[in-house]
Amino acid sequence: MNLAIGFAALTVVATTLGGIVALRSRDQFHLVLGLSAGLLLGLVGFDLLPEVFELNTSTFGRVPAVSIAIVGGFLFLHVLERSFGSHEPAESDYGHDHEHHNIAGTLGAVAMGGHVFLDGVGLGVAFQVSNSLGFAVFIAVVVHAFSDGLNTVSLLVKSGHWTKRSKWLLAVDAFARLSGAALGTYLALNDSLIALYLALFSGFIIYIATSHILPEAHSRHPSRWTLAATGTGILIMWAVVAFSV
Repeated sequence: MNLAIGFAALTVVATTLGGIVALRSRDQFHLVLGLSAGLLLGLVGFDLLPEVFELNTSTFGRVPAVSIAIVGGFLFLHVLERSFGSHEPAESDYGHDHEHHNIAGTLGAVAMGGHVFLDGVGLGVAFQVSNSLGFAVFIAVVVHAFSDGLNTVSLLVKSGHWTKRSKWLLAVDAFARLSGAALGTYLALNDSLIALYLALFSGFIIYIATSHILPEAHSRHPSRWTLAATGTGILIMWAVVAFSV
């Protein structure tokens, strides 16, 4: 089996686990979320960004093209999620603006399915560069997969749309990475285009970590311990990158 598709299949387990966690408990995982954000930020800062700047040195308007792609990825995901009302903190007040949540909940979960497909593409593209970069991106994707499973279910529950049929939506969210990984693996891209997509993917990851996971982790818990968990995640990724070279 293709490595990217095989690793993408493993993220299905993480997405499903996140959904199960959301159904059984909403108040015990702030430290896990803090650690997850640290892992994502460390992956981008210590592995992805150095790689993309090495693969593509072209400029546009005197600015590195990959820098533009990073900002573009951040803004693209921001606009996508604002448009569909997704990625609101899972611990937000269930009674606030209930009518809005009824409209946005299912659409938000569908929007998540769209961007996890892009996660899969990023995984496939990373394995085109090297197995080591592919594995590093897999770490980011599996962390994101857990968070997405948690939030997909949380959005549906708080919007009043959680039913047995909703489990199929969670399955679509989980398996979207498989199709994305298959596409990313077989895209015929040169090093410069691979770097641009991975830079775009880096923008996605930065947005997810800073605008979604960290605000949720800090929403109802002492920031000191959550911040410590985030720092630990960054240090772990630093060690992983340092000792894998």
